[in-house]
Amino acid sequence: MTIEIDVEKRRGDRVIAARFSAGPGLTALFGPSGVGKTSIFDMVAGLLRPDRGHIRIGDRILFDAETDLPPEARRIGYVFQDGRLFPHRRVRANLLYGHALAPQANRWMTLEEAAGFLGIGHLFDRWPQSLSGGEAQRVAIGRALLAGPDILLMDEPLSSLDAARRGDIMAVIERIRDELRLPILYVSHDHAEVDRLATSVVAIGE
Repeated sequence: MTIEIDVEKRRGDRVIAARFSAGPGLTALFGPSGVGKTSIFDMVAGLLRPDRGHIRIGDRILFDAETDLPPEARRIGYVFQDGRLFPHRRVRANLLYGHALAPQANRWMTLEEAAGFLGIGHLFDRWPQSLSGGEAQRVAIGRALLAGPDILLMDEPLSSLDAARRGDIMAVIERIRDELRLPILYVSHDHAEVDRLATSVVAIGE
């Protein structure tokens, strides 16, 4: 699966632009704060409309001059730096929310498989506010995987974690990259993180 991105968006007095292709593995978008990396992710996810360009995943067009698929039709999993779990839903319900978003034909992982892969089955009955940062991020990753994505977007998923939890989640990300072979677009400001995880790097704003 290859993603092809060529987008441009004016925001105030500056233009955010990106043009690159990414294949299997983890592609890191690397650059200083404020250059628009999260905006690029939002354009890919369908949360922000580009002024021009195109976005394709494999043979599917997500955006071009004639097409603009809504977020729920793009088959993209999005993991935010703060997890964004639903506080009024227990862990099981948070995970099943992702599963319910995917048409049955697009689902390639069950709740039990996600729980086993991520080691979160014992958390099913917990509330999000009772989770550690690392546990919450594992649940957020599980919810994204259960949505049946073709590609995963991860926007600084380790930035709010301590060193020990960062190592745990990096190991999870490596397993997604190597065992599930799900293409990942990844934003980070941490050189060591990118050196460990990335199979390719795209410089943004340089």
